[in-house]
Amino acid sequence: MRWLFVLVGVAILAAVAAVVIVLPSDRPSKPVARQTSPTPTSTFPTPQVSEFTDPCGTFDTGESAPYAVTGYWVTPASNPCTWRKQLQEIHNVGGDTVIRIGYGLQYRPVDDDGVILTKKGERDSLYKDCQEDGLTCHDAAERDLKKANPGNRVARTYVYRTDEAFGDGLFRCAAMEHRVVSGRRVYYRLLAPTDLSDDPTCDFTKPRPYDLIVVAGAVKNAQGEFKDSLSELLDLGDQFGIQIFPALPLAPRQPDNQTRANPKHLDTLTTLTRRILQDYGVRFAGRASLGGVYQPFEVQMGATLANNPTLQVYAGQHDIVEQELPGKPILISPYLDARKRVGFGQTPKQVAAAFKALALTGVGIIAPQDSRGTGKVGLFWPDERDDEVDERLRPVVGESTYGTAYHGSTRDYYREMALVREELLKGGRDVQLWANVEAFEPSGDPPCAAQGTRGKTDKKRLDQAITMAGRYVQKIVSYMWSDFMTCGSPSLESEVMKDWARPIAVDAIRRGRDVQDGVEVRGYNLKGGTVTVEWESGARDLDVAAVGWLDEDPLEELPEGMQTAWVPFDWAQVPPDAWVKVGVRLPSGQETTERLHVRITS
Repeated sequence: MRWLFVLVGVAILAAVAAVVIVLPSDRPSKPVARQTSPTPTSTFPTPQVSEFTDPCGTFDTGESAPYAVTGYWVTPASNPCTWRKQLQEIHNVGGDTVIRIGYGLQYRPVDDDGVILTKKGERDSLYKDCQEDGLTCHDAAERDLKKANPGNRVARTYVYRTDEAFGDGLFRCAAMEHRVVSGRRVYYRLLAPTDLSDDPTCDFTKPRPYDLIVVAGAVKNAQGEFKDSLSELLDLGDQFGIQIFPALPLAPRQPDNQTRANPKHLDTLTTLTRRILQDYGVRFAGRASLGGVYQPFEVQMGATLANNPTLQVYAGQHDIVEQELPGKPILISPYLDARKRVGFGQTPKQVAAAFKALALTGVGIIAPQDSRGTGKVGLFWPDERDDEVDERLRPVVGESTYGTAYHGSTRDYYREMALVREELLKGGRDVQLWANVEAFEPSGDPPCAAQGTRGKTDKKRLDQAITMAGRYVQKIVSYMWSDFMTCGSPSLESEVMKDWARPIAVDAIRRGRDVQDGVEVRGYNLKGGTVTVEWESGARDLDVAAVGWLDEDPLEELPEGMQTAWVPFDWAQVPPDAWVKVGVRLPSGQETTERLHVRITS
């Protein structure tokens, strides 16, 4: 039935489009076609119980402060109790999605003794214990290959670290591939022909070169067991009603350009990805808490993106996901750079073209970083282009106005990407547009993370970022929970807990109802509110419950928790082309900290 309401909404939007023009807060019309392969899942697991107890303590699975951000990145944790604490905190503020930071596949040299070296040429302590029959894992693999045919050899050696404990689905050929338990860690030895065939016949009698992939896996816990971190995360996802997006392996980077994947090693990356997803397919394909997979290799969205070999990574991994985990999407999170004073700053139109190039690789979810946390994009309205930038941005763009520093605001970029997404939907290609709002500042004293200068931000600024994403996105997520939401005093988490009910308006358009002119506002926590409309020569306060109506059920294309309010308003009283500021105030006195800037053009 909900999809039927969406179709009806398309007809209504088409009817009013001929008489209403709103800038800058107009939105793309509803798509008329939806065909997905794969479709990003929207069925979240239901919390199993309201409270549960385990060795880490007692945990409440309810929501007490549901905020507009509903997904967060987390870093790997060696202590399983840390996972439990983080997921409880995330779910407490309305989170239903957790995206995990991952590790990279790395090409490594070996010395004359078969010992794997670091990039600096030193013996790598992480892999020194990978030994079989008194031989290093490299030499043992070459020995076994030459037993099958003296012409066989290990041509290249790769390493990959993780805290996961894989199943037998990781292996293709039991005669050559297996676990190596050494000390407290389990290693996985994988061998594949360098021609990408990953020969399922396991015929090693033909002489050829092979890639050796040594995976450093889980470490024994206090009970002497190899626990799989992803299994534990998925179990917690079931407990709290959260979908988990585990990370796929990152591609090796080009030596002279760390922002691009190295084409020389993509075949090996494909092999490792296939093996991991085959294992996931055996163990987790039916798990509701497995929302999809995350590819952590970031790219800048720009005009030259179509020529970036990293897109080959996305396309190749999409094909494997479609085969091994049908219905589970790949999520990527590229970044924006709107700065005018750097040669690589991009306009909203250029970023929109990059969005299309990314979508054509087959990824199911594109969550562009709003890049406000890094200072590469600003949060401002068109009538604020001559205002001085937020002082927290000055370490990145200096003392400047927004119009001088940036090609556009984050709102301009999300709007242009939403328009391209609509075109793709009409063409039968489904992709979701999420907003990744960065929950940090370019610098802080003290910094929040162990490395770098990034510091704490505040809820007011995060509300502003949510406002700027508008209703152009299907979901709002944030980088990241670990460090940035929990650092400082008060922490951003505690600010959200105290102030989660504050209204956030994300969009306002002129909308008639019957014979009355009016304004439609969409946003969060609008119930019981008063819409405030202010312009240079006047102001109006309009109680939604008294004179308008409120729809608390968001359409399918809108983020969870978004509501729609309508109140009558005579736009004829506003001078032509005047900027109008629209906000919402609750009886508690809480009001939107970032008002919408709307202009009606004739």
